Amino acid sequence: MRRWFLPEPLASSEVRAGDGTRILLRRHGNVDGPRLVLSHGNGLAIDLYYPFWRLLADRFDLVVYDFRNHGRNPPSPSLSHNVATFASDNESVFAGIARHFGAKPWTGVFHSLSAVTILHHGSPGAGASALVLFDPPIFPTGGEPLDVDHLGRRFSMVALGRQRHFKRRSQFAAAFRSSPLFERTLPGVPELAARTLLRPSDDGSGFELRCPPEHEAAVYEYLFAYCLEPAAADLVCPVKVIGADPTSWLSFLPSITAEGVAAVGYDFVPETTHNLQLENPGECAALLVRFLERRGLA
Repeated sequence: MRRWFLPEPLASSEVRAGDGTRILLRRHGNVDGPRLVLSHGNGLAIDLYYPFWRLLADRFDLVVYDFRNHGRNPPSPSLSHNVATFASDNESVFAGIARHFGAKPWTGVFHSLSAVTILHHGSPGAGASALVLFDPPIFPTGGEPLDVDHLGRRFSMVALGRQRHFKRRSQFAAAFRSSPLFERTLPGVPELAARTLLRPSDDGSGFELRCPPEHEAAVYEYLFAYCLEPAAADLVCPVKVIGADPTSWLSFLPSITAEGVAAVGYDFVPETTHNLQLENPGECAALLVRFLERRGLA
């Protein structure tokens, strides 16, 4: 079994959102390279994506962060847990990155929830040189927009029923490995998930999910309200969408019209599902770098 070892950050710092929620920033990679800012999908953590972003570390200045109530961030006392709140948090994050690590041009690299969130900023992509969005959940490949609502409600119920406490990390890894959502992930990813998605329980009885099930469920419940195709005229920087295999049972398209697809660069990774960066990180990284090179951003 492969074991993924996360490196220590070159630097880390903390920002505070408008309601006082603390968000930890970490810097990895080549500080002299072009900057990439990366985040994750609902209920996950950016450290889980290490098999993907490690492939970029030699060439790029990487700044990674988790959404509130995810990953390395401490629990937030706020009950506001939705895309609008995350978009507001991002404003504090992006300002904090420049303040703590120095101002320089940057490309946003976002998956799923974080991809939808960046599209719901007042001006999507404002401040960024470009955006690379992995499988943003906008249009299911079946072509029926209401399918997003059905999926969101289904995943919300699943999240609410999710086991919260585990005696051992290996219990969680086994459950992760058997989930249809993650069955194609690389060897060692379930064990990495157990290290990055769990924290020791306060009572010392084992481990608990870093993102509480009720927070994950809340995002899914209202996902449809935010999964709308942005107008091409509203995008203020180049956008690249890298999707899962459109024949997969869980994958999304950036649009259901040819004009909408043409408004953004679109590629997909064959034989992957929604969690494509955990399934074929090499091809995901290659498509990202190719796009940046064409744009003069690498």
